[in-house]
Amino acid sequence: MKEFEGYKYIEGGVCAAKGFKANGLYCGIKKPAMPNDGNESPVNNMKNDLCLVASDRMCNAASVFTQNKVKGAPVTVSQKNLKATGGKAQAVILNSKNANTCNADGEEKAMRMCELVAERMGMKPQEVLVAQTGVIGQIFPIEPVEEKIDELIAGLGYDKNLEAATAIMTTDTVKKEVAVEFELDGKTCHLGGMGKGSGMIHPNMATTLNIITTDCAVSTEMIQKALSDVVKITYNCLSVDGDQSTNDTCAVLANGLAGNTEITDEGKDYEIFRQALYIVMMNITRMLAKDGEGASKLLECTVTGAKDLDTAITVAKSVICSPLFKCAMFGADANWGRILCAVGYADAEFDINAVDVVLASKAGSVHVCENGSGVEFSEETAKQVLLEDEIQILVKIGDGEGKATAWGCDLTYDYVKINGDYRS
Repeated sequence: MKEFEGYKYIEGGVCAAKGFKANGLYCGIKKPAMPNDGNESPVNNMKNDLCLVASDRMCNAASVFTQNKVKGAPVTVSQKNLKATGGKAQAVILNSKNANTCNADGEEKAMRMCELVAERMGMKPQEVLVAQTGVIGQIFPIEPVEEKIDELIAGLGYDKNLEAATAIMTTDTVKKEVAVEFELDGKTCHLGGMGKGSGMIHPNMATTLNIITTDCAVSTEMIQKALSDVVKITYNCLSVDGDQSTNDTCAVLANGLAGNTEITDEGKDYEIFRQALYIVMMNITRMLAKDGEGASKLLECTVTGAKDLDTAITVAKSVICSPLFKCAMFGADANWGRILCAVGYADAEFDINAVDVVLASKAGSVHVCENGSGVEFSEETAKQVLLEDEIQILVKIGDGEGKATAWGCDLTYDYVKINGDYRS
């Protein structure tokens, strides 16, 4: 991970910040599958599917959610709860395997999950957020949650971040968590998060399920401002397959236990907090892209020379989202014309005759396009560059100050295989 002066990477994920505890377990939302070999014993796929993150005291909270017109019930319930409390929350309950979306009783059950936590932890239901992920359109079974809620809460611990991070995994192959430590107002602060996501990733205002916790004292208004700013240049610059989820949720909870003077306006302290948030969200974004369904390579497109930030973002995402380009990267084929094609249909204003493109990795780099036209390069060298598992696509589109990076992955045979039998 890239180092940032003044910030130290630490272990702990959502439990890295003082006063936050978590737990995760298997409750049976998804029943064990039966084998096809004639044996009667179920396949051992009883992985964690339910988790809880809770603070020792009330938090200032902010969140961003999917902009899909089809919204999962937990999105609607969490939005209502944050509005009811004026941006306060003390816990988040999450599950995988079932998205609880497009169900007539979805909101009732999502709210019931909040109530189950609140009843046992001395909170109001509105002080609990809920997030769910998995198959869309299947009735959500609340009974397994009711049966395991006491065990879930009894097992809460200040070192149970791993149990929580694995509980929200669906087709993810690895857990995704990051945490940093930094100084603020003479106090040591911590900020950490966990995320999930592998497919159906093409966010607009949020992405997948992400919970971020901090012991930094910061107002709800400043958390929301920082989150909205940072999500634009991290999660919103991520695409795996061009499909925007119905359940995207990113929530930030701050309990103030670090003891710093509360951040209530912009200034030096706000910038330090915002940078910590950026470091965590940027690294999780990279993890999400690298673990895209069936992916074998992380693709990172950085656009420079744009007239402004929005132009740079638009062009970078256009490249990352191109199916033809993603296929070429899977095959380690330096077919740079597909990059120029994607740059060309980006909905942004720039001089196509000023575009330069370089492909790079730890194996080296190769200059493939200059002033909108191809240049001679070694196909053998390019092949070696593109055989690495992390590829940088460096695109210059002018002499402006605008710069942005977008993240994605290659498109492989396994992506089709995974999504061909997703419900199985």
